[in-house]
Amino acid sequence: MLNTINKRRGGFTLVEIMIVVAIIALLAAIAVPGFLRARKRSQATRILNDLRMIDSAVDQYAIETNRVTGNTVAVVDWTNYLKRGTVLYNTGNDLLGHPYGAEVVDTLPGVPKDSFAGLSDVAPSEFWSPYPIQP
Repeated sequence: MLNTINKRRGGFTLVEIMIVVAIIALLAAIAVPGFLRARKRSQATRILNDLRMIDSAVDQYAIETNRVTGNTVAVVDWTNYLKRGTVLYNTGNDLLGHPYGAEVVDTLPGVPKDSFAGLSDVAPSEFWSPYPIQP
């Protein structure tokens, strides 16, 4: 009687479960590197957009305060022309925490050297054009 009850029970064998786990692990091994690469590329794109906003903010500050080419604009001055509440507005740093620093009127802002180094595998130097890499 007990043997007939056990034969009727459905279930998965250990081998079937191990095969499913192996397939899931294989899919994760394929997907995770692509996800991490896409994440780093989006961080690089965000920094590139920050550079565009900094360039515009420095230009606006220079126009309103009658600055001329070559004048230095402090971080506290150009951040006032950015959207409030953003990381860039609050700190003057990129999203990786590296500072942009003071900027010069009519000169393109530079990519923080540490950010460039951290993202160089997904964003080579051509990606950052026309913005220079900070020394």
